[in-house]
Amino acid sequence: MNEHSLMELILDASPVVQGVMLILLLMSIMAWAITFAKSYQIRKAAAEAKAFDDVFWQTTELTQLYNQVANDEDKRGSASIFEAGFKEFVNLKKQGVLDATDLMNGTQRAMRVAFSRQVETLENQTPLLATVGSSAPYIGLFGTVWGVMHAFSSLGDIQNATLAAVAPGISEALIATAMGLFAAIPAVIAYNRLSVKADRVVGLYENFAEGFLTIIQRQAHALEKKMESEQG
Repeated sequence: MNEHSLMELILDASPVVQGVMLILLLMSIMAWAITFAKSYQIRKAAAEAKAFDDVFWQTTELTQLYNQVANDEDKRGSASIFEAGFKEFVNLKKQGVLDATDLMNGTQRAMRVAFSRQVETLENQTPLLATVGSSAPYIGLFGTVWGVMHAFSSLGDIQNATLAAVAPGISEALIATAMGLFAAIPAVIAYNRLSVKADRVVGLYENFAEGFLTIIQRQAHALEKKMESEQG
């Protein structure tokens, strides 16, 4: 089948089948757009997480790092998690909270909220790829079934029904299935790959949060012991 005959089949298809093809084409374009955008976003997030992790472990004064992060309007990922946790830790100390457990719990809650926001930003729109991957074949199949029904129903007006008479109708119907698979297969592959890459970035966030909480825990216990010694 050459390109000219393929285009003729699409143009000669019934309005319903053409509508199905248009929907599948739009779904495929959307899936590719999401794939490229999310690939760039996840790649950038991973690089930023690694860069901030290096800066964090090389920093001896967390207050100075916090001031730098707080002044950065474009902060994301680990930087946002650090800012939320350290800000809450400082605020609790200013409020007179001295118990190490209370300091840790408050800091951890603030970090958990920031962590959830970063993960949500990282994973948003990705489920649309799964939707395209699971629904596109069925939408294409609907177009095929409708096209086949239309082709066979048109045989009622023909005296001598032959395969040649019904073949164009079946061909145009099968194009819908092919387009459904064309939209679904790349979307499923992209969803799986992006999910794996996003999970790796989430792992970087988790590792950073655990390391940061360890430092906060040491500072909280040191503060608690200092106050106990002063009171004693």
